[in-house]
Amino acid sequence: MTNETILARIEEIGIIPAVRVPSAEDAMFASRAVLSGRIPVVEITMTVPGAVGVIASLRREHPDLIVGAGTVLNSDTARRAMDAGAMFLTTTGLDVEIVGFAVEEGIAIIPGALTPSEVMMAHKAGANVIKIFPCSVMGGASYIRALRSPFPHLKFVAAGGVNQQTASEFIRAGACAIGVGLDLLPKEAVRMRNLDWIHVLTKRFLGMVKEGRGLNAD
Repeated sequence: MTNETILARIEEIGIIPAVRVPSAEDAMFASRAVLSGRIPVVEITMTVPGAVGVIASLRREHPDLIVGAGTVLNSDTARRAMDAGAMFLTTTGLDVEIVGFAVEEGIAIIPGALTPSEVMMAHKAGANVIKIFPCSVMGGASYIRALRSPFPHLKFVAAGGVNQQTASEFIRAGACAIGVGLDLLPKEAVRMRNLDWIHVLTKRFLGMVKEGRGLNAD
């Protein structure tokens, strides 16, 4: 897949599940759970023990899954994730060095930003899809709507405070996708290996994305 295809596919799905769990085994289960729940994209945060190995295993075992690396804090980590097979990178905040690395190496990047200045810097560094984090503390969906006005040429992923009550609002406000962590992958559901619980949530969040886009949620 090209970077454009990867980002377009993420936008089509509308959800980036963020896997932030205490073990590699938990990460593998959570990733397979969202895939079987019809969300074929996952972000393995680099806080997961053995995250690089998890990314490599998922790419090898599930070629239909778009696997990304999240919470990438420096270019060295970005390279290790890329070498393991990560198809996209996300950052918590804006680091133009990481964005530059991704552009130079040809890997899709969704950098984190919060203020209009950071959005401008991220775009100038080469990013067209930007994660607004933590968007909930800035007014939630209304903040995404406010950013869309001066930056209609950019695409925003809403993350940080996205839950079952707010998901569809963020999509209606103009977010191309939402980043969801514990509200999609509860700690207890992962610990108990409760696939049905997670499937209920994947279906629910997919429905919210459709609702936000004015589509029938079946």
